[in-house]
Amino acid sequence: MTNTNQSSQTIPPTLDHVIGQQKVVAKLKVAVESSFFDGEVPLPHILLTGPPGTGKTMLSKVLSKEMASEFYEILGQTIVSPQALNGFLMSPESANSILFIDECHEMSPWIQTALYKAIEEGCVFLANEMQQKVQKLKLQPFTLILATTDPQRLLQPLRDRIKLNCQLRRYTSEDIQLILRQKIRQIGWEVEDEVLEQIANRSFGTPRLALRLMDSVRRTARSLGETNLTIQHANQTFEIEEMDSIGLSSDETQYLSILSDSVRPMRLGVIASRMGLPIEAVAKVVESNLIWLGYVDRSEQGRSLTVSGLEHIQNQRSVSSDQQRDGGQQ
Repeated sequence: MTNTNQSSQTIPPTLDHVIGQQKVVAKLKVAVESSFFDGEVPLPHILLTGPPGTGKTMLSKVLSKEMASEFYEILGQTIVSPQALNGFLMSPESANSILFIDECHEMSPWIQTALYKAIEEGCVFLANEMQQKVQKLKLQPFTLILATTDPQRLLQPLRDRIKLNCQLRRYTSEDIQLILRQKIRQIGWEVEDEVLEQIANRSFGTPRLALRLMDSVRRTARSLGETNLTIQHANQTFEIEEMDSIGLSSDETQYLSILSDSVRPMRLGVIASRMGLPIEAVAKVVESNLIWLGYVDRSEQGRSLTVSGLEHIQNQRSVSSDQQRDGGQQ
């Protein structure tokens, strides 16, 4: 559990400085303005859903800056007992703090039940086994922000007590490039425009992935003793990372290749076995971007390639064949 009040270079100072997620930002700005006009009452409890790396933590920290509130955060999987939950809820020393639970779907159902009871009554109950008594402790007024990639795993009574639901979506390539430029201005790097475009095209609409890839390109440049990030550094990085033209990894390319060899839908277990990976890893990691891209169809019969998925793997094979031919001629 952490309490963060210090500013960070990577956290925009206000909602007006947030790039992308316009609808979510607009909804949050209305909540902030309403709170100020009502005498700085706590913001309504908030549920942030969406793919990993799309800004749930960042938006929560920006809100704490907007409200000049203390910010406390914890991972849902670390709240394993009523004592842990109560300790987190009792952390704020002043009113109107923001309590942020990331990956909240990892909380057990009985912890979720205790949480919505605390939200509803504004207090927690501490059991004193020695005296066989239950002590009721009132909580400071607070805003709870829950973040999850898997909202269906939250109990309906808990979701019902959240007044503000915000669905974050993947970013456009243009927004990703703006985020990269913002980061570059902050740290003073020099980067060719084409580098940012190529990174954005391989980020799957996820700022976290784009920033990580830009760090990798910089490491490549620095390993050569250079400070400017060029398209040559980027291409070398993509090759080292085993990324294709749109950012697919070797595992994702292998997945497509396996499906392309079958004329019928293929069961997930069969695909995982041929890849040598656990079924859960294939379903949660490998398939995610492929389904978002529209390259794979999932049905009761199994997985199959779409037309665009087949075209992509055929194009990649053609490129690979040309490169091998050129290499042989040299």
